[in-house]
Amino acid sequence: MDSRDWMLACEDEIYSIKKNETRSLVDLPFGIKPIGLKWVFKLKRNSDVSINKYKARLVAKGYVQRYGTDFYEVFVPVACIEKIILVDLEASNDWEIQLDVKTAFLHGELKETVYVTRPEDFVEKGEEGKVYKLHKALYCLRKAPRP
Repeated sequence: MDSRDWMLACEDEIYSIKKNETRSLVDLPFGIKPIGLKWVFKLKRNSDVSINKYKARLVAKGYVQRYGTDFYEVFVPVACIEKIILVDLEASNDWEIQLDVKTAFLHGELKETVYVTRPEDFVEKGEEGKVYKLHKALYCLRKAPRP
């Protein structure tokens, strides 16, 4: 995250997570170990190999989750009914509609209680000891959507 472009990509990801009400900031309950998070960076390129977009994803270290504690199923549906109806209307009426599926993973509701750490560069002063309680799936959780 040394460059401004990568920092803006990270801020965009944090904004998407916040906008989709994926998590809330809480005190960590006693005896609970939160799941770590990490950044995954990818360059999106144009056909001429020039850089189109800097893309950052905040992903959970889901490999530390335990069955029966952090999850019970290994997938969650992500399509919301409004988008399914819109695609149906598009097909029926021969419309051209473009959908942004950039945050599709952030729509899967969680039934289990999952706590995750916070990204180091996005911890506000006075909130250092808090963690995120997830309401919806994050990338790489065992509860993340099926491919």
